[in-house]
Amino acid sequence: MIYDVIVVGGGHNGLISASYLAKAGKSVLLIESSDHLGGASISYQAFPEHDVRLSRYSYLVSLLPNKIIKDLGIKFTTKSREISSYTPDFRDGKDCGLLVERNVGKLSEQSFNKLTGSDDEFLAWKKFYGEVESIAKVIAPTLLEPLPSVKNLKSKLGNDPLWNEICEQPIGQVVRERFTDDLVRGVVLTDALIGTFTSVDDLQANICFLYHLIGNGTGEWKVPVGGMGALAEELERVAISSGVKIIGNTKIDKVIPDVNGVEIESAAGNNYAGRDLIWAASPTALASALGSRKPKLRDGSQIKINMLLKKLPELKSGVDPKLAFAGTFHINERLSDLENAFNVAKQNILPDVIPAEVYCHSITDPSIVGKSGLHTLTLFALHTPAEIFENERAANTNLVTERILSGFNQCLVEPIETVLAENSDGSKCLEVKTPLDLEEEIFLPRGNIFHADLTMPFATDESMNGEWGAQSGTPHIYLGGAGAQRGGGVSGIPAHNAAMALLSKS
Repeated sequence: MIYDVIVVGGGHNGLISASYLAKAGKSVLLIESSDHLGGASISYQAFPEHDVRLSRYSYLVSLLPNKIIKDLGIKFTTKSREISSYTPDFRDGKDCGLLVERNVGKLSEQSFNKLTGSDDEFLAWKKFYGEVESIAKVIAPTLLEPLPSVKNLKSKLGNDPLWNEICEQPIGQVVRERFTDDLVRGVVLTDALIGTFTSVDDLQANICFLYHLIGNGTGEWKVPVGGMGALAEELERVAISSGVKIIGNTKIDKVIPDVNGVEIESAAGNNYAGRDLIWAASPTALASALGSRKPKLRDGSQIKINMLLKKLPELKSGVDPKLAFAGTFHINERLSDLENAFNVAKQNILPDVIPAEVYCHSITDPSIVGKSGLHTLTLFALHTPAEIFENERAANTNLVTERILSGFNQCLVEPIETVLAENSDGSKCLEVKTPLDLEEEIFLPRGNIFHADLTMPFATDESMNGEWGAQSGTPHIYLGGAGAQRGGGVSGIPAHNAAMALLSKS
């Protein structure tokens, strides 16, 4: 049988592309290499003795557009976090911290004032993010359209000078000019580094910053009710009900395009033919299947640690743990910490002080822990590139875990190890995933969570105007995964755009 479209990759992007095309009347075959769908968007009972399903890899939702949810009839719920972030600090001989509400109000104002001694940083924060939101509201609607031009976007913004600050000047320079406090600067700049191994003074950080703040025009990061696996299960339901045929446990070895379409050959020797192919796996894997040169790739640079807790840890600052851990909990993420860690790690040396952030989903969504009385913590550490773990992998994994937890413990009354839940053999409920683990387990090349460097979400030269950002350079093959333009994150955006690019030529 020759299918109208073959989709390779059964993560959230592949499922969304397949569903759009099947609903448009195309015959669609989706091929997934593993024994489950969802890719990085899965829930997993990481500790078999405890009936808690963690969002094992990806963990929050921001970029998934409401339009995709409505178009496909996706029944999926997210919850807002009332607290945006808490960042512990030690200054003037005292433990303290910065609490920022999602809707910045009196608590935030008081916290800024208490930490910095004036209202200056609070006012600068409100002004900066108010201006960033104006850009987000302009860019967000274009993410599901052909690539807009810079000229078009600038005109919609009334030629606001903030465009130059966010899109053309290094974001580190901008933040240094806007804010004076090292800790406040770092809190702003973490959004420029999540999943991106770079300095805040590299424009790659600007791109990462944009993607973290433009989702649905608000940039709000929400907790998926039931965990990320609930999204994967719902997308599978939608795909099957739309008529998508799904084959699992099938690794693709070769992609053979010709003037009439594409032939796919699996590792087991099975062949599949389609008029078009949407590749929802990494561009690196596509290059391998085509027998072409692999694209240059930046190392993935994050450690993911999943934990189960008997209780939330108390903080030396005295802040209520239910507030501190309700949003993003920053650890050693001052601007100076971020840059120091990057400058050490780029020499292939593990930093002594490792920036990280922690999320407690069970505060916002207690359903994921049931009646266990436990709490989940997911920790995401920065500037720990894949190359560091290529030699003495086990030893360096143990060392990075020790250093991350040591940094965490500096702000806790009792070490985090003392509140970890245990298994019957006495082992702690703690699971560590390095970039190399992510490459082996969910096929992220070099552990890069974006599959490749993120690109600006608009046409950066005139030749791209009107394109969907899905072009692969090979006829009949479209990029529909995180490595496409406007890819990255749990968004479905590249999946939608690949489907639209294909349908527009029909």
